[in-house]
Amino acid sequence: MKKPLSLYIHIPFCVRKCLYCDFPSYSGCEGIYSEYVNVLCRELKDWSGRFNEYKVNTVFIGGGTPTVLKPSDLGRVMDTVLNRFDVDAHAEITCEANPGTLDLKKLTEMRSMEINRLSMGVQAWQNDILKRLGRIHDRDTFVNDMSLAREAGFGNINCDIMFSLPGQSMDNWQETLERITDLKPEHISAYSLIIEEGTPFKEMYDKGTFKPAEDETDRKMYYLSKEILKDRGYLQYEISNFAREGFESRHNSVYWKTMEYAGFGLGSHSYIDKRRFHNTYDMKKYMEYKGNGSITEEMECLSENDIISEFMFMGLRMTRGVSETDFEDRFKKTVESVYHKEIKMLINEGLIKWENGRIFLTDYGMDISNYVFEKFLL
Repeated sequence: MKKPLSLYIHIPFCVRKCLYCDFPSYSGCEGIYSEYVNVLCRELKDWSGRFNEYKVNTVFIGGGTPTVLKPSDLGRVMDTVLNRFDVDAHAEITCEANPGTLDLKKLTEMRSMEINRLSMGVQAWQNDILKRLGRIHDRDTFVNDMSLAREAGFGNINCDIMFSLPGQSMDNWQETLERITDLKPEHISAYSLIIEEGTPFKEMYDKGTFKPAEDETDRKMYYLSKEILKDRGYLQYEISNFAREGFESRHNSVYWKTMEYAGFGLGSHSYIDKRRFHNTYDMKKYMEYKGNGSITEEMECLSENDIISEFMFMGLRMTRGVSETDFEDRFKKTVESVYHKEIKMLINEGLIKWENGRIFLTDYGMDISNYVFEKFLL
């Protein structure tokens, strides 16, 4: 039986870079879109032979904004994936999309490429907040694009939304949750704003012109998310992710379960055969790739302790937590033999529970999850 594999494919282009974004992405690069796709397809072809023993179960095309590409360029990427890799007939194939970069023709062509899941970057319902974030779309554009996606045949749509945003009130956040769920996407990712280094928001924060939400407000917004989404039929299966039954993100679950994935494109990350590495973040170096030189950087060979630690703290991100049977099957030892002291302490502090063969975070544990994760570092 072939080993499971997931592919991540990075498209580092946007119409305009958002003020909070620290991903490797660039605006004003329309002139190199097609050549970038040429290099990306070359990379996919060059690496595909190394994965003959793998079956691809999920593909995620992320960015940036992949939907800034022409359908013909996006189609070349998908043709290369489908022709060069052994992709399962029922694979989950996701493409990120921003409202304002879509139309019915593009969406219909995307469905014909076997893309069967759309991840929409919505972030907020209120137009004034969208403007403050540097988004290119308004509310009406998003609603229209959702309608077009349904018309094109997408039956699995995720919406990314954010809280603790500048100028966002509790009423704003409640309205965002209610109006987004009115449109019935199958999946919702609800994230708290993080002020990242190298972003305009960080510069504004350093200058004192931008003040993040208080911790208490952030937690109230998070709990409001859980309450409203549960009431409207969305099950929380990870700290920031909610889905209707059967629509959990299979690709993201690969990361949380520390399974193998291969990344392609500028700055993309891979985890293969206990090794972690990433492609160069240097656009010039990436674009000069002709197949006869390495574009991978920072190769890290993980020790067993590294792998066990990641298995625990990534698995604890999921509401079902970590299975003691899965732990023993993978590492040939019991979780208690490795973490007896830590588990006992965290249970006594009310941060985790161990029930029915699974170790998982309590609500309080989710609030200070980073503290919990640190305890599992070997």
